Amino acid sequence: MLYSTTTPADKRSGLRKRLATGELLRFPGSFTPLSTRLIQEKGFEGVYISGAVLSNELGLPDIGLTTLSEVAQRAGQISRMTDLPTLVDVDTGFGEPMNVARTIHELEDAGVAGVHIEDQVNPKRCGHLDGKAVVDEETALKRIRAAVSARRDPNLLIMARTDIRGVAGLPAAIDRAKALVDAGADAIFPEAMADLSEFEAVRAAVDVPILANMTEFGKSALFTTEQLRDVGVNIVIYPVTLLRAAMGAAERVLDTLLAEGTQEAAVPDMLTRARLYELVDYAGYNSFDEGVFNFTVPGRH
Repeated sequence: MLYSTTTPADKRSGLRKRLATGELLRFPGSFTPLSTRLIQEKGFEGVYISGAVLSNELGLPDIGLTTLSEVAQRAGQISRMTDLPTLVDVDTGFGEPMNVARTIHELEDAGVAGVHIEDQVNPKRCGHLDGKAVVDEETALKRIRAAVSARRDPNLLIMARTDIRGVAGLPAAIDRAKALVDAGADAIFPEAMADLSEFEAVRAAVDVPILANMTEFGKSALFTTEQLRDVGVNIVIYPVTLLRAAMGAAERVLDTLLAEGTQEAAVPDMLTRARLYELVDYAGYNSFDEGVFNFTVPGRH
């Protein structure tokens, strides 16, 4: 009840410790604070906060239209709902190096455990679409150096995402990843890898954790956790999976309403009232209310 009982500092140090073990951590993408509660309850190791989902939730395409304040607010709402570490997509950092520094402060204050910053130009686009453009190496490195120097909690994970694979090929991605690590990146997110061998090549090239993006309808096949673990991946994200599932269900029930004049046929697929109340801890809030606010108003004399 009343949000997470684990401090942001403890979430960050806990994430660092788990990454140090070399195990594979699974981070489904949350699209609401309530879905975050579900991710934790099911036993996953972390929560991902996708820039694409934040954009799409606002009815916008994923082309860098969201603002720092919008991302920080939503990241805070999601992070406070869970004891799990949250990793948030901050696109290109919302501006020049000084803006990147402010981004880090805002997201630290929001309670996230880590951020990833990419090397695309502004306006950016979805990492699994064609026609991307990346900045030169020095610009990419400045973003990471700014983020590393700005963080106040040394356990905040600064992850560098590189999209250069889709522009200049795997050798360029490996070179960029190495340079980003030298600039201070704690982890590498190589976007749009073609197959497992490419993940394996990045793993061999750097000595920091690497992330695999298992987004549907993208450039990468949907590899299993066992396959990713075998090639040395440390974090796997499923960024838009829950949003796509929820919106697919919403569309189907609306079609049912139009076709049948009632939602009755769709009710068996819905979350029950009892299950919804369980997720929001209705009983816990009632108990708190009775224990704290159960008093009699004194009469007038």
